[in-house]
Amino acid sequence: MNWGEKLETKIAMLPDSPGCYLMKDAAGEIIYVGKAVNLKNRVRSYFRDTAHTPKVAAMISHIDDFDILLCESNLEALCLECNLIKEHKPYYNILLKDDKHYPYLRLDLKEPFPRLTLARRMQKDGARYFGPYIGATAVKQVIDAVREVFPLRTCRQELPPKTPKRPCINYDIGKCLAPCAGKCTEEQYWDMMDGVLAFLNGDYAPVLDKLKKDMAEAAGRMEYERAAVIRDKIRDVEGIQQRQIAIRTDLSEQDIIALSQDGLDAMAQVIYVRGGRMLGGDHFLLEREGGEEPGEVLAGFLTQYYQEGGLIPRNVLVQALPEGQQEQLEKWLRQTKGSAVTLLTPRRGEKHELVLLAAKNAADALQKRNARAAVKEERTSGAAASLGRLLGMEKYPRRIEGYDISNTQGVLSVGSMVVFIDGEPAKKEYRKFRIKTVEGANDFASLNEVLSRRFRHGLEEKEQREAEGLPAVGGKFSDLPDLVLIDGGPQQLRFARQALLDMGADVAMFGLAKRLEEIYLPDREEPVVLDHRTPELQLIQRVRDEAHRCAITHHRALRGKAFTHSQLEEIPGIGPTRRKALLQRFGSLKAIREASQEELLAVKGMNRAAAEAVLAWSAGRDRAKE
Repeated sequence: MNWGEKLETKIAMLPDSPGCYLMKDAAGEIIYVGKAVNLKNRVRSYFRDTAHTPKVAAMISHIDDFDILLCESNLEALCLECNLIKEHKPYYNILLKDDKHYPYLRLDLKEPFPRLTLARRMQKDGARYFGPYIGATAVKQVIDAVREVFPLRTCRQELPPKTPKRPCINYDIGKCLAPCAGKCTEEQYWDMMDGVLAFLNGDYAPVLDKLKKDMAEAAGRMEYERAAVIRDKIRDVEGIQQRQIAIRTDLSEQDIIALSQDGLDAMAQVIYVRGGRMLGGDHFLLEREGGEEPGEVLAGFLTQYYQEGGLIPRNVLVQALPEGQQEQLEKWLRQTKGSAVTLLTPRRGEKHELVLLAAKNAADALQKRNARAAVKEERTSGAAASLGRLLGMEKYPRRIEGYDISNTQGVLSVGSMVVFIDGEPAKKEYRKFRIKTVEGANDFASLNEVLSRRFRHGLEEKEQREAEGLPAVGGKFSDLPDLVLIDGGPQQLRFARQALLDMGADVAMFGLAKRLEEIYLPDREEPVVLDHRTPELQLIQRVRDEAHRCAITHHRALRGKAFTHSQLEEIPGIGPTRRKALLQRFGSLKAIREASQEELLAVKGMNRAAAEAVLAWSAGRDRAKE
């Protein structure tokens, strides 16, 4: 294949050096960042070999240019690759989109009197971190359980104090040793800390024994409410203990990482083990990685996931890694963490069983994700495609628009246009209309006006954008619908259809009658009746209900605004500017009526005469209520 003189020259001049390469498309966008021990061999393989995975083949088809950055070592190339991926977020690289940060318990042992706090990220600050815990609720349960037995301080005071202070109520109820008041020494406090550290490392027995003893004593004193509270604490601690399933491994901290692939996407699973206990895990979807080499995918995931060094445990077990890269990745982990890290790909024994457990979880997560995606597809784009076939459309109805009218006895009549693209609501495309040419409650004429205005604007804008070489998608009205839903029966449908024909727009259209949810077509007398469980009818109902909700909401907002303004217009000397200022300052009519003269005078534009007029109006309203 001829890549052009520019690229062929670059390919021929590639050096025998480690480094990174940046693939670019015709627009100059970086679409892939990679590293190589030998740039010449690695980059040339993209342009010379023909046996590529589907993802790589797709990426190669978009390459228009590439750049290289030379490095002194493989480790330097790995670090540079991580930074470039983080900065440019190339389309064909593994990108973690999950921004969740599970909470940790933080204990700063450098403080003379440490206290437990919740932390969302581990940092290199010398403190001890325990976790991660699956949710803040679990963290709060642990803190409550610790403080039930160990009187840790919770205040943020700097200790020891220059002068002793009066202890707070926590000291009186036995929840704190009051180091702020000099009631305990550092040695006494640290004796207690030994028990706290044992509990946080998974030794729950002393805490449970103490709680059970306290519950029995409270029950013996007939303090049943107190006993019930302690019983709930015991239940919380036992719940935490049950969730942290014991596994047969050493007591060191470790993460177990494995992968499941389905040919299209991949799912990476991370299981957290701390102190010999499984604290939980999480999975990460890796789009377009389903057909790639598992070791390559996991290596890319590893460097993305552990970019924040505080997350790196002492040991990392991985299902697979690229040949010859284990030592390099281990060095990178150590450098990022700033301390010792062991990276293993176990093939037998207990650690291998843990990797198999992670792989099983990854497969389960991927299967559930695909099942959810299938259900979503059936309810959205699949339902839209089926609806198009049902209505005899020749093409797939990508954009469906629904319309509705709302008014109160013909007053403040409004229209709504809602948009569903590929079966899902596209709220940025919604439009609202104030009816201008119709007086009274005439929904037929109002719908005619809304459709006429929408398609007139759309056809004009589309013509203008085509003349400018712009696509129809992107304009305010130029993206015309493939299918229009009218809330109503055959009469409403005929009026709406005529409005479109008068505008020169021939768009597929149907009506949905509310009584039996019957579908009416323009050229068919008998309605189509669908089972209420079908995705097609459910999609239609969602469009209809959303159009109705949008119209009602807009009408109510206008009605409330008009009602407010109409009452304020009764006050002499309060014109539009002062009405707006009063509403911005007080927010409601009730607040304005309850305001004092001084508060009214503080509003911009108000003088004494205007304030007295508002007070007189307020007094008159109050008398009228009486």
